[in-house]
Amino acid sequence: MLHFLASMRAPCRRSFPVDVRRRLAALALGIAAALTASVLSPTVLQAEPVTLPNLVLILADDLGYGDVSYQGAPDVKTPNLDRLAAEGITFTGMRANCTVCSPTRAAIMTGRYADRVGVPGVIRTTPANSWGHLSPDVPTIADRLGDVGYHTAIIGKWHLGLASPNTPNERGFDLFHGFLGDMMDDYYNHRRGGINFMRRNAQEIDPQGHATELFTQWAIDYLTRRSKSPKQPFFLYLPYNAPHFPIQPPQEWLDRTKARYPDMEDKRARNVAFVEHLDYNLGRFLTHLDSLGFRDNTLVAFTSDNGGSLPHGQRNLPWRDGKQSHYDGGLKVPFIIRPLYRRFAGTKSDYAGLTFDLTATFLDLAGAPRDAESDAVSLGPILQGDPMPDESRELYFVRREGNQRYVGGAYHALIRGKWKLMQNDPFSPLELYDLEADPYEEHNVIETNPKIVGQLKRSLQAHIQRGGRVAWQP
Repeated sequence: MLHFLASMRAPCRRSFPVDVRRRLAALALGIAAALTASVLSPTVLQAEPVTLPNLVLILADDLGYGDVSYQGAPDVKTPNLDRLAAEGITFTGMRANCTVCSPTRAAIMTGRYADRVGVPGVIRTTPANSWGHLSPDVPTIADRLGDVGYHTAIIGKWHLGLASPNTPNERGFDLFHGFLGDMMDDYYNHRRGGINFMRRNAQEIDPQGHATELFTQWAIDYLTRRSKSPKQPFFLYLPYNAPHFPIQPPQEWLDRTKARYPDMEDKRARNVAFVEHLDYNLGRFLTHLDSLGFRDNTLVAFTSDNGGSLPHGQRNLPWRDGKQSHYDGGLKVPFIIRPLYRRFAGTKSDYAGLTFDLTATFLDLAGAPRDAESDAVSLGPILQGDPMPDESRELYFVRREGNQRYVGGAYHALIRGKWKLMQNDPFSPLELYDLEADPYEEHNVIETNPKIVGQLKRSLQAHIQRGGRVAWQP
């Protein structure tokens, strides 16, 4: 009977609107809990309610590893991210799931490698240049958290589909307030190719103001509303567009930066101002979160979807290269978790994982069933002060792209232990790096390690075959 009730929740996930699915899931879980109590005891006992943590995931767009002051940036001041790091756990070895936007977001939403859910490349607003389609039948983190009682919201950039069935409200979110598309051509008019992609749920809206400030205020408003329903936990996904190009800080922020650094190159000054403006708004959000009394029952995670764009004055030091590249400048990202327990404040972890490990972690904390096909690993042990399981783990990366450099092809990377096999376009030879001896990837050792290369090639081939089973065009 319990198995039957649990199985009811999966079919209803796609067949009914979100509010109806929530009521059905709550009914099924309530009946299951009562039956469990009656089986385990002669009488149905009144159990104490389980308090689930609120979960907040903040995602920056193209924020480089070396563009935050808590990691030593010499010219950028990010006091609010510094504070978050001081209050939480800083992860120094985490990588994004991809070198570009959509695949990382698809991986975070599903806990699976992006090509296994139909998103090996960027989903764009022009179909001829779009390289992914999020599989409609794969449950998202919002689906799974909603099924265990969470209110779910995305405020900010979606970038995983423009139309049914891949709009946020159809993929498990109770609230969507933000931008459907890939990037904004202007942070004040919020258009992409002349089209307005700003929405509140399914309704087109045309708000006034800088997108970073709008998303922050909408997130603050959301927290205020949730404070009036304290018994229901919430999951807030807050993906900003910033600091993705066009690098467009408000003028007063740029003036302030140029006054501080009069000799700084304009391109770099704009990026510094843009990141500092984002940090200021993150501070507004975090201050409001804490002022509402959410501090002790809300986990906050912060990271970026990929490395910074070097042509736009962004910085990924000390790692090589940047966005679009499988060198670690394109993959290693700022990564902070502020857990529920304050005893971990100011600590560090060198665990080498991927951004979608947050998905597994959140589901773990919420007590949600694990996806049997998930590729992500929960960081729960670290949040409890324990070591991660001593198990070998491969990290797999893929990106598919068009234009004259890629011609619709995909390029890949694989990390196993200290070894990294990679390429940066579909037509270049593979390269091999020993990340222990050469963390900055300066010496390609593929010619002198044929046995290692053969092993990694066979494993990479198996990953590519698994991704090949999934359609990435609608």
